[in-house]
Amino acid sequence: MAVLKLNEANFSEVTGKGTVLVDFYADWCGPCKMMAPVVAEISEERGDITVGKVNVDECPALAQQFGVMSIPMLVVFKNGQAAESVVGFRPKKDILALL
Repeated sequence: MAVLKLNEANFSEVTGKGTVLVDFYADWCGPCKMMAPVVAEISEERGDITVGKVNVDECPALAQQFGVMSIPMLVVFKNGQAAESVVGFRPKKDILALL
């Protein structure tokens, strides 16, 4: 499944059901660029979860709502509720352990 681009308009709908991995990132962020292929790989391999990305520069209200102070920040949502989060680049095995 492709990584979904999330924004204020579709965020609640996408994160409201099942398990969703959300990557809060910015285009200018070096560690975010390193994390992007890992997140995309997880999206392709794990058909049982939804993976989305939020550009914090384009969606500052979402970043503020979830307390994003540093990026990349990955948040796992389970049925609409934030269940787990990590900040900074993480290896794939650490992200899979969150799920």
